[in-house]
Amino acid sequence: MADKTPKETAAPFATRVNPTKEGLSQEQMIFIRRVELEQWKKKTQKLRARNIVTGLAIGALVVGIYGYTFYSVSQERIMDEIDNEAKQARVRGPKTGAN
Repeated sequence: MADKTPKETAAPFATRVNPTKEGLSQEQMIFIRRVELEQWKKKTQKLRARNIVTGLAIGALVVGIYGYTFYSVSQERIMDEIDNEAKQARVRGPKTGAN
């Protein structure tokens, strides 16, 4: 069977460096900061896109609720008209002891 342990190479490829523990030159520190800044810019662009989508979704929800409110208020006017017609029918109807 094949040995599953990785072989160590002499070249330090993609190793993590802790700048506070290891003595790095000024050029290396500047390079690290520059790379971190580029990674931060890339992450913020993705985050900005997500925030825009979330904002649009929340805005659509608010507009929907607002529109539904206007729609339901207009329905209440129809119910008021029906109530007025029922009152007029009661007034015009025959007078009995139950009225």
